[in-house]
Amino acid sequence: MPKLTEEMIEAIKYSTTMEINGRSFYEEAAKMTHNEYGEKVFEKLAKDETEHIKKFGEIFTTALDGEEWKKYVNQEESNKESVLDKLKARIEKQGKEERASDLEALRIGMELERDSIDYYKKLVDNTEDQTVKQVFSKIIEEEKYHYDLLQAEYDQLTGSGFWFDIAEFRMDGKF
Repeated sequence: MPKLTEEMIEAIKYSTTMEINGRSFYEEAAKMTHNEYGEKVFEKLAKDETEHIKKFGEIFTTALDGEEWKKYVNQEESNKESVLDKLKARIEKQGKEERASDLEALRIGMELERDSIDYYKKLVDNTEDQTVKQVFSKIIEEEKYHYDLLQAEYDQLTGSGFWFDIAEFRMDGKF
């Protein structure tokens, strides 16, 4: 079995915890949103986070020559509660207005995605393992897609000029 470095153990713990937290957050956001389409978006993101956990399991099992990687991750230690508490506290601070809670859920989701992207980029930049580079690079692209999806929804709800599926102006100069 290859020597399991402290860095690899930390990568296992941190990346899995981030995905567990993301999944929990998106599941809760789907329940809290007041928009049917928003609910579907959050449910899809929760499903994607579950797929990332499976991918990580495959990577880590291979890296550990079949050894059970889950023993390095204590799911009880995840920050799941603090992520959900953060969501609830920020929504309460914004008030009970439906739109405000949906916007806050989108903001928190974008923060989670940005944090994931930053962490995975560091992992890719600091590893020599080509399999890890390849898988995490693909996951970075998925996380960027998640971020863009959340941003598009946020822009649509706030009327910031970027409308999901609707051009605000025509390219020929006619309105």
